[in-house]
Amino acid sequence: MTTTAISLTPVCAVDAIPLEGGVAALVDGSAVAVFRSFDGSVFALSNVDPFSGASVLSRGIVGTRGDVPVVSSPMYKQAFDLRTGACLDDAAVRVTSYDVAVVDGVVHVGPAREVA
Repeated sequence: MTTTAISLTPVCAVDAIPLEGGVAALVDGSAVAVFRSFDGSVFALSNVDPFSGASVLSRGIVGTRGDVPVVSSPMYKQAFDLRTGACLDDAAVRVTSYDVAVVDGVVHVGPAREVA
């Protein structure tokens, strides 16, 4: 049996992310937006808005659409599922989502998730 070590990058204290807000971080050379939802769940997506090309998703509006936790881009307001990166307004578009863990109060971002 082989095991693969997963690299996690510490980003910030979980309390440094406002509830229903986000922060930007550079993780292994990629701009990543880390969000904390109202219930305290933590998510990580690419910070780049695919519609404008601007690195701004961390400044988006965090909330829900139905039961789906989302961030709405501050540029053109498209909503992205915080769990998967899928755009709720255009099924052909998605942003990269990342593994994330909170260890001893510190948010750690892992590798990009594979799209199924």
